[in-house]
Parts: sequence; structure tokens; C-alpha cells
Amino acid sequence: MAKKILRGWDVTVKAFARRQCACTYSTLPEMPPCDFTPAPYKGKSYDESMKIRKENLTPALLTYYKKPVMIHQGYMQWLFDTDGKRYLDMFGGIVTVSVGHCHLKVTESARDQLGKLWHTTNIYLHPTIHEYAEKLAATLPGNLKVVYFTNSGSEANDLAVLMARMYTGVFDIVSLRNAYHGASPYLMGLTAMSSWRFNVPTGFGIHQSMNADPYRGPWGGENCRDSPSQVVGRPCDCGNGECKAGINYAEQLEDVLRFSMPKEKIGALFVESIQGVGGAVQFPKNFVKRAFDAVRARGGICIADEVQTGFGRTGDHFWGFQNHGVIPDIVSMAKGIGNGFPLAAVVTTPEIAQSMGNALHFNTYGGNPLACAVGSSVLDVIEEEKIQAHCAELGPYFILELRKLMDEFDIVGDVRGKGLMIGVELVKNRETKEALQADKVNAIWEEIKDSGILVGKGGFYGSVLRIKPPMCITKEDADFTVAVMRQAFKNHS
Repeated sequence: MAKKILRGWDVTVKAFARRQCACTYSTLPEMPPCDFTPAPYKGKSYDESMKIRKENLTPALLTYYKKPVMIHQGYMQWLFDTDGKRYLDMFGGIVTVSVGHCHLKVTESARDQLGKLWHTTNIYLHPTIHEYAEKLAATLPGNLKVVYFTNSGSEANDLAVLMARMYTGVFDIVSLRNAYHGASPYLMGLTAMSSWRFNVPTGFGIHQSMNADPYRGPWGGENCRDSPSQVVGRPCDCGNGECKAGINYAEQLEDVLRFSMPKEKIGALFVESIQGVGGAVQFPKNFVKRAFDAVRARGGICIADEVQTGFGRTGDHFWGFQNHGVIPDIVSMAKGIGNGFPLAAVVTTPEIAQSMGNALHFNTYGGNPLACAVGSSVLDVIEEEKIQAHCAELGPYFILELRKLMDEFDIVGDVRGKGLMIGVELVKNRETKEALQADKVNAIWEEIKDSGILVGKGGFYGSVLRIKPPMCITKEDADFTVAVMRQAFKNHS
């Protein structure tokens, strides 16, 4: 009798174990195929590299994952580590690889220019900078015609701040809370996220307004965002093309302008089209337009930070600010502009550009021949391969597939985005929107990596999975990503 009971218990335990195993380790679909074979890696070992990183690189250098991935080679949407493992890159080198890792045409353009001229000062003429400046300016609306080339987004935003202050003669600038515009000493005050700010004097002349966030802010509902995915559980009584949340947040900005800025005239408003590092936060409809109107009514100018949202990523338009129905006075751009090559730019009007003639201004490497050849080739690829149209088509499908995860898992508090700039916010409690515990977010994030997909993290609490891939990804890549995330959520909910 005892043996029968033990045998029965044993069978029950094994059955339970099988069910648990099936639930925890169910078979994922195969990773989409790739016809590229990376070259064998012959460099320093992983352990040697980690030792050098610890001893010879700044300790402030952020490293992803418990066991960091050591990337050896890239091809389009794929990355390969030093052991030959393939990863689907759904973060694009922090929203930087736009048309694909080592895209053949861009690579050939760089190789061709390397054989002609690497560098010469822009005090001399060279063809590439003139050809590229004209081509880049042609993508922008209105009177945005004058281009200043730099090497990074922080440099570009630094210059935009200087330009605004020189033109208006006013030192004060306003940005939004939860914004990220760079981490240089000059920009640390403009960036309104405490995790990116050191305890040093910053922000003199910088003011922040309430972030216009329909999900976490006090106003916003189920019809406020320009996205296939709206906020859940917040009824919206907006009508006739008016977004009440947008009006309310714009009034908060006007309050800052009224009480915190110089009475006679203000300097500038600095705003991302969609907040990137802040977790793909989208503003309510018409908020940006109302904000621009309020700033200009007081003599200020408007600056659009397109470092992450430009070059067709949002799909419907080439530039993110166009989704808001506005034309800025200054536009900063970087990241996708060079498909990962160090390149950035500020574009403005001839009138504002004229103010920069009051003193000498020079950038040794900005607009060098190699960078301009790469940037020009990226624009060609975006046009020839219809990258923007691809984002407009694939983006809504991808977002709505991710949205289905909200119906399956309570930890998915919000899915948002436009085109291929997407955020998935994880929460402990949907009602309170309390962020999911860091250890659980990290466990999900690690499993997604172990399954062969690289995504980012962002948002104030680090609880937003950032999906901003090279814009060459396919529907199969999107489906595989959703399947991997579904399994990770199932294993850690």
C-alpha cells in the first residue's frame, strides 16, 4: 500500500514538474534566418577585455547585463558576439543604427571616401560637406536651411542652446521634466532626470515644466496620443479635435513662463518630439503646438531635439516634430544621421544663424569629409529603400502585437510609440502605476537577451523596455520579439 502511495506521489510530482517545465521553458519559435556568416573572432579574450575595461576605462562606463555581451560584428539588424552567437538588435545601438549595421552602400561610401580624403579643416573647401549640407537641408520644412555639423548629440544640443541665447539675447530656457538632452556639464541642467545629474552647480537659467505624459501625468486618457496604442483605464472626454490633456499641460508650461522667466522676453523652449531616454513618452495631441505658440507669443524660439526621432523613424513623417504640426526655429539631430558614425548637426534659419557671426565658432571634426560621405549615403538609403514608409507600415503592426501582451500580463502597464520608436512599461500595480521591482525588470530583460534579442531600458524608474531597432527589421523579426517577450513575461510574472 505504501509503495502504491509513493508511486502515485511520484507520478503526481513528475506530472507537476512537467507542467512547470512546459510553462517555464516552452519552445519559442526559431529566430528569423540570416544569410550572413561573421568572420571568426581572433582578438582579446572575454576575460582579458573585462580586465581592461575594469582597469583602463572609466568606471562611469555603463555595462548592460550581468554578463555583458561582447559584440564582434554586425550585419543589418543582426549582431554577433565573439563566440558567434547571433542577436537580433532591437535597440539599434541606443537608437543610433538607422538603416542597418554595416549597410553595404553606406560602408562602400565610407570606404570610397577613405581612399580620397579623410580630413581637412573646413576653413578650406571640400566637395562632400557642400553636397551633404544641401541634401540634408532639403529634408527640412520652412526656412530651416543653415547647417552646423558636429560630432555628437550632446555637441549639437550644446550648440543649439548657445545659438538660442545669442539670437534672443535672453539666457533663460525651459525644458520638460523627464527630458534627456545630453549629459555634458552645459546640458545637465536641461536634462530633467536626476539619474543623469551630478551634485555640481548646473542648470543656471534653465527651468522645467510639468511633463506632458498622458500615462503617468495627472491628465490624459484613451484618446490622447498619436499612437495605435492608447492609455488603458483612463476615460477621455475630448472632442472636436481638442485634447483637454494637451490644453492642461500647455497651461502648466504657460505658468512657468509667467512666473519663472524674464517678464519682457523669454529665451527658448527645448523639447523632444517623443521622449527617448525618458521611456518613449508621447505627448498629448496639440500639446507641442500650444507650447510653441505660448513661447513665441513671448518672443522666444522653439528647439526640436530630433536626436532619436528623426530620419523617418516615426513613419508618418521624416521628422518627429512634423507629427505635431509645427516647424521649429532650431533642430538638433544625431544618432541615426550617420547610422552609428560619429556625426550630428544643428539646422536653423538664416536669421538665427547670423547671430553666430558675433564671434568665431569652429568645430575641428564637425562636417569632415568622411562623416559627410557617410551621412549623405544614409539619406540615399532611406530614400531608395523607402525606410520611412517601412516604419509607417511595420510600426503600427508591431505596436498592436505588443499591445496584446497587456491582455495577457498585468505587469504590462502601457505600450506606446509611433513607427519604430516603441516603449513597453512594466508595473507592479496597474491601478497605482507603481513601477515593477528592479530585480523583476532585470530578470525579464536578461531572459530576453538570453533568448537572442537586445532591447534597452529607460524611463525614470528604469522599468520601460525600449524598442528602437535598425529600421530594416522585418515582420518576422517583430513577431519573434513579441514571442520572446511573451515567454519572458510568463516566466517572471
